[in-house]
Order: sequence, then structure tokens, then C-alpha cells
Amino acid sequence: MSDLLETHYKMVIKAIIEGRLIPFLGAGANLCDRPAAKKWQHGQFDFLPNSSELALHLANNYHFPASDMQVQCPSCKTEIPPSIISGNPSSEKNDLARVSQYVAVMAGPGPLNDELRKVFNADYPPTSLHKFFATLPAFLRKKGYHPYQLIVTTNYDDVLESAFKTAGELFDLVTYVAEGDHSGKFVHRLSNGKMRPIDKPNKDLSLSLDQRSVILKIHGAVDRVKREQDSYVITEDHYIDYLVHEDVLRQIPLKLRETMKWSHFLFLGYGLRDWNLRVLLRRMWREQEFPYNSWAIQLNPKPIEQKFWLERGVEIYDKRLEDYLAELNERLQALSHIGGGM
Repeated sequence: MSDLLETHYKMVIKAIIEGRLIPFLGAGANLCDRPAAKKWQHGQFDFLPNSSELALHLANNYHFPASDMQVQCPSCKTEIPPSIISGNPSSEKNDLARVSQYVAVMAGPGPLNDELRKVFNADYPPTSLHKFFATLPAFLRKKGYHPYQLIVTTNYDDVLESAFKTAGELFDLVTYVAEGDHSGKFVHRLSNGKMRPIDKPNKDLSLSLDQRSVILKIHGAVDRVKREQDSYVITEDHYIDYLVHEDVLRQIPLKLRETMKWSHFLFLGYGLRDWNLRVLLRRMWREQEFPYNSWAIQLNPKPIEQKFWLERGVEIYDKRLEDYLAELNERLQALSHIGGGM
């Protein structure tokens, strides 16, 4: 193992025990532990789909057309513009925002949400990644360190929450609302299934990392209890609405925003195609008083991806997620009780 990677693990562990590491989980995080040859198929619940697999499922079910076909909205008769990402039909079928936009226009937002609920309203087993973060608070408590963490994710599933529940670890869940009465705001989902809108984020003091971990879902999520509370930032229009409003981050409770200002980020399961993440990060990092180095774990990154991350002050490490977490956990297990050094 290189000295650089060994130093990286030490820096990450130091950030963890000081409560200054924010794991940032993308759709690729759900590929952790999955055999490379295995592909997700609708109706199986051994593992979650990644964004490309979900896009292809929607495209096939709603007869997503080749890019050179003229498509019109059946109600408003306006033409759906060609993809700004690629003119290749197969590439378009892998573009979740583009395909979701097509489904929402041609069939309506209701059928799109119905299809997403069929995928995410299921008991998927947690991966080693979910288990790692769910069991981390108890381990840190035992060692005498600050146990609670803020975990940010753009995923819609509830596997991370399930892993926390299995581990007997309390947590607060904060979710963005894309549509409906509380559109554009975050809600605090209570343990009884009810939602509490966060109407005054600058004055909301109910969420604190001194009491329990917080899972922040910035692109919405499935609600396994109440279908009407499902919320997804997933279509092109959703992302445009989400990104053009400068105050989106201001809707996050102040204590969580403060934590984000003074922390390192660890990106797990993201790639260069996640343009919506790039825009969001530009805003988040503008809020930081001082720069904190961040890290991304990505298998076989292309040269352009390496350059992209480095230009944004993010060090990238070419590792499989399960291997990375296993090596990180091995070093954590060697951590001495507080006062005993590392």
C-alpha cells in the first residue's frame, strides 16, 4: 500500500473521531458488494439498481424513443427537446433525469412515482457500506469518541435507515420535498412516520449531532409508510427547479449547515456524470469559511474524472468501495480508547 493512501486513512480517521467527516453517498454506493457480472432486474430484491439500471427500466417500460424521433406531449402538444447530454439513443436510455422527464411528460408524474415506488418500496439487504456507517456510532462511543455523524445522500431508498434500525442506533431523518404542500423545503421525518416541516431552518434547534446521527436526503426519498409522502428530485425539470433556487441550501437546518461548513466530505458512489451534484457542491463549498480537503473513492476513474475532482480540491482514490471500507475499518479497529492515542 502506498504511503499516500496510508496517510489518507489516517486523515479520514482523524476527521471521523473529531466529528468532521461527512460521508456523501451516491447511487454507486449501492453497488458495494455486488458481483461485477450481476445486473439488476426489476422484481428482484437482492440489491438496488444504480441510476443507469433504473433509467433503462423506465425507458423500456414507457417505450422511450430513439433520439431522432419527434416526440410531443399528448396534452400540450409541445415537443420534448433532444437530450443535451448525448444524441446516442442507448446513452439517453441510461440518463435517469432525461428518461424520467420523458415519463413524467408522456404519462404524468403519478405513473412515474408509482413506478419508482415499485422499485424502492422493498426490503433490500444492507451492503457492507450501510452496515459500516450504521455500526460506527456504537464503536466510537465504546472508544470514548464523538459518536454521531451527518450522512448526506442523493439516494431514494431507505436501506441506510434500515441498517441503523437493525444496529439499534437512533437517528434523525431529514428529507427534501420536491412537490406538494411543502415543496422546496426539508422535512423532519419522525419515528412515528409523521413529517414535521422545517419552516424556519435558521431557528430550528431540534436537530443536533450531540444527540444522534442525522441522515440528510437532499434529493427526496421513498416513504415506506405513506405513499403520498414519497418525494423524488429525478426529472430534468426537478433538477432545474432545485438548482435555480439559491435558497435550497438555506432550507437545511442551521446546525446541519454549520456542520457542513466545517467538515471534510467523503464521496462514495459518484462519477463525473453527476452534473447536478457538481452544481450543488459549488454552492456548498462557497459556504465554507475555510477549505477542508475532501476525498472521493471511485474505481478505475478516467483521466478527465481525476482532473475534475482535483480541480475542485478533492483527492480521488482508485479503490472498490468494499475494499476501501474494509481497509478503513481495519485501521479503525486498532484505534485506542480516548486518551490512549492512535
